[in-house]
Amino acid sequence: MSVEVNNESGDEVDEETLVALATHVLGEMGINPLAELSIVVVDEGAMADLHEKWMGEPGPTDVLAFPMDELRPGGGARGDAESPADPALLGDVVLCPPVAARQAAEAGHSTRDELELLCTHGILHLLGYDHAEPEEHKEMFGLQGQLLESWKEVRSQR
Repeated sequence: MSVEVNNESGDEVDEETLVALATHVLGEMGINPLAELSIVVVDEGAMADLHEKWMGEPGPTDVLAFPMDELRPGGGARGDAESPADPALLGDVVLCPPVAARQAAEAGHSTRDELELLCTHGILHLLGYDHAEPEEHKEMFGLQGQLLESWKEVRSQR
């Protein structure tokens, strides 16, 4: 996997851990090892601009995902039972640490844990998962929970 982190936020972020997490999630999801992912870390102003431009919503948000290559049945980054996964440029996951910090405080866990949750969430969006409908929500958040649990096991051994 090629995972690149571009921290434009001015906040200190554990880039090495984000790369390891993303690599773990993509591996668990069966993504081709030649796939590429970009994680961009931005401040609230930049996130508010992106949120307004692409989602039509005011103010900053916690995470946005911008897929690049179309994930198609019978191939693509995930492949299927009959076709192997192709290398792909997955896209960008954009994270906003100040928003993550507020959410972490509300949830009663660390900002690092919140950023890991948001990064995982963004990657799942890049892979075609959504949570608009109740069944989609159940599937995506269930998978997100499983991936974060397996990540915690890996992280504890690092």
